[in-house]
Amino acid sequence: MENYYNEIKKELLNYEITKKVKEYSINKSELETKYNVGKMLIEAQGGEERAKYGNGLIKEYSIKLLKETGLEYSERSLRQMRQFYLFSENEIWKPLVSKLNWTHCLILMSLKEDIQIKYYINQILTKHLSKRQLEEKIKSKEYERLSEETKNKLSLDSTQEYEITDFIRNPIIIKNTKKDEKVDEKALQKLILENIPSFLEQLGEGFTFIKNEYKIKMGNTYNYIDLLLFNIKYNSYVVVELKTTKLEKEHIGQVQIYMNYIDTNIKTIYQDKTIGIIIAKENNKYVMKYCSDPRIYNTTYVLN
Repeated sequence: MENYYNEIKKELLNYEITKKVKEYSINKSELETKYNVGKMLIEAQGGEERAKYGNGLIKEYSIKLLKETGLEYSERSLRQMRQFYLFSENEIWKPLVSKLNWTHCLILMSLKEDIQIKYYINQILTKHLSKRQLEEKIKSKEYERLSEETKNKLSLDSTQEYEITDFIRNPIIIKNTKKDEKVDEKALQKLILENIPSFLEQLGEGFTFIKNEYKIKMGNTYNYIDLLLFNIKYNSYVVVELKTTKLEKEHIGQVQIYMNYIDTNIKTIYQDKTIGIIIAKENNKYVMKYCSDPRIYNTTYVLN
């Protein structure tokens, strides 16, 4: 046990020196140090199963470190290092851990589901999330608002192909700055426009805003698409219709007409077919079950 303590002390002292003289490598050094200390703590406690009950040894090490070196590593921080070693050894995300920072890891280690953690790791790496942004995503239950089909895809290997609708959250959370309990479609549209970046992010990747109340002429009649978007990643226009009621079959026909109009009059031969998203107050699984157009997707919204 004494040999393990001396190695842990050496590891932590070296890290303290590195923090002072090599700013550029602090994150890499921090993760390596805490990984190595965590591994030695588990070995000192007789393996992973016994380590679960080995907090007495951690308390002893914490006291000795403070007394002999002046380093304040609490029992809690040493337990986190032990947990980090086990976290880093998970084969699902093992190659990605070195690209994170310690703060991200502490947040991720509080999550229970492997695929959920994998999802948020990918979000951190692709969107360069700060600690606060990661916490906000977890607090809003972003992963839980994905469809079961998307979660199943995430559980497979990274070669799985995703569709434009895979990462649309359900429900979409819309900030209710007016504090009205009931809103009509115009008011709902205004609330979305107040924070369009948040709305687009909840739809997934690659969405850009073109125009609200997009005017189209069919014969002698003008119609207005609630929101017209474009998805850069999938190279297609996106028609979004807002409904403050339960989804009805008439909504399918309306959005389908708008999609066909965009395909006929605006889309070029170099772009993929337009898709439609209906955002309703309440879902109707029977309407979607018998919707024959796979380009149409629906989700719901909540005012927060």
